[in-house]
Amino acid sequence: MTGRTNFLVAVACIAMVTLQGVFAANSAGCGKSPTMRSQQYSMTVNGKNRNYIMKVPNNYDQNHPYRLVFTWHQLGGSAQKIVNGEDINHGGALPYYGLEAIANNSAIFVVPDGLNAGWGNQGGEDLTFFDQMVKAVEADLCVDTNLRFSTGFSYGGAMSYALACDRASMIRAVAVLSGAPLSGCSKGTEPVAYYGQHGTSDSVLNVSMGRQLRDKFVKNNGCQTVSEPQPNGSQSVMTKYNGCKTGYPVTWVIHNGDHNPSQVNGGSSTPFAPRNTWDFFTQFS
Repeated sequence: MTGRTNFLVAVACIAMVTLQGVFAANSAGCGKSPTMRSQQYSMTVNGKNRNYIMKVPNNYDQNHPYRLVFTWHQLGGSAQKIVNGEDINHGGALPYYGLEAIANNSAIFVVPDGLNAGWGNQGGEDLTFFDQMVKAVEADLCVDTNLRFSTGFSYGGAMSYALACDRASMIRAVAVLSGAPLSGCSKGTEPVAYYGQHGTSDSVLNVSMGRQLRDKFVKNNGCQTVSEPQPNGSQSVMTKYNGCKTGYPVTWVIHNGDHNPSQVNGGSSTPFAPRNTWDFFTQFS
């Protein structure tokens, strides 16, 4: 081989190793007999006791890397209420925001409990809580570390937004349902795949707040701006932004409803957030 050929082969080998490192990142828990079960766990974070509930897939396979999905509750909610679900006819949500039923045992779910039933994230303590949960879960269970996701409604949406801002390298995509900048965003310059959903009649967190969060990632992800989408009567309108950086899409769903994670389209009794969210998350593999 010529010197140039040797050089090109070496570059190709380095690139292959690099790609393998990016796309084949399985957690330390892969191949191990798990100790974690579908139950509540506790840990100490900054001297405070923190709780979270695990939902491990039925027939869990220790050699199969799973998606890891965090579901954050609203203000006044709890991890147990996310697991149980609440009255969706009165502003509540389906269990696990409807995702666990759709996932069909293809994901591990982590459901954290907030301090004072919220996500104030004082001094970044909820971000640290997230870091420690990721470490604990992935040391025990088999996770594809390129497929971590986060979703939540209201304050839970705010926490998912904070993760997109401050843990961009750890999160593949977020789904923010009726969120606002309540849990902070100290960085917020890197791209993260972003799904946002909000109602124009939101009486708790004005739709302008949801648009503010969305626009941060329209910019970060290099997407083209569009005229502000509006609902079509009783039908939600989904906008998929063009021109985004490869692998970093932005999807925005606007509806005419109030502060509600379980909004339905006219003529339907099925909330649209669960399917929209799951389809957004599972485009990544």
